[in-house]
Amino acid sequence: MKRTYRSENLLSLWEFFVALVLGIVEGLTEFAPVSSTGHMIIVDDAFLKSKDLYSPEVANTFKVVIQLGSILAVVILFKDRIINLLGFTKKKSTGPRLSLSQVLVGLIPAGILGLLFEDYIDEYLFSTETVLIGLVAGAILMIIADKFGSLSKKTPIESVDLITYRQALLIGLFQCIALWPGFSRSGSTISGGVLLGLSHRAAADFTFIMAVPIMLGASALSLVKNLAYFTPEVIPFFIVGFVSAFIFALLSIQFFLSLINKIKLVPFAIYRIVLAIVIFFVFVI
Repeated sequence: MKRTYRSENLLSLWEFFVALVLGIVEGLTEFAPVSSTGHMIIVDDAFLKSKDLYSPEVANTFKVVIQLGSILAVVILFKDRIINLLGFTKKKSTGPRLSLSQVLVGLIPAGILGLLFEDYIDEYLFSTETVLIGLVAGAILMIIADKFGSLSKKTPIESVDLITYRQALLIGLFQCIALWPGFSRSGSTISGGVLLGLSHRAAADFTFIMAVPIMLGASALSLVKNLAYFTPEVIPFFIVGFVSAFIFALLSIQFFLSLINKIKLVPFAIYRIVLAIVIFFVFVI
């Protein structure tokens, strides 16, 4: 039975557990190319049933807003780069540097499509079945990127500072694919970057930097749109999810960046396909 009102502001043990687990899932998977939204939808639909705690609107908003915890982790880890992009550093660069305008160029395609189709995505694409499609299709894209990315240039671009405006725009177009839950924002953009001649680490760096404004925008839009659902009783639920997402994103980002140039994308693609098969046979048929 759904509960929409409660006299006290303290979480029950189950509510705390649900928020904690979803935050952990978000933090661990947001920047790995496996789809954090897809994992949260699958874990929630199959086991946690957060829609039964409050309402479908609160549950879907929660999945977007706790991404702010993951964003905060990126801001902390990339603080020097972000300060430089915003022009607050006094140090003069002796070589090419990634500019804020290049980041904005990469954000334009997904930003426009996200605004146009946000309601459709929230209403029709937040389900286990659509996530399974995204997991498999995204895995295929990642395998293609690893196989053919090395053909685009003999020597991959190793630094995010060497990205061109054209590459930034094209990577932004790849990011549009991730509007389909399950595709993964990082999976799509890293694959796009590799296909365009970037190293896996350079593509990952650009992906994480782009994630800050686009995830902030998505979370802010969801907050404003669903402000009526932010009653005092749901705030502790959101706080627990935010904190756990932040802590585990902080750990997972550092681990992922140290690993991505070594193992590349295929192992993640295999994981996605295996996960999709397991979910299909256990929870769908």
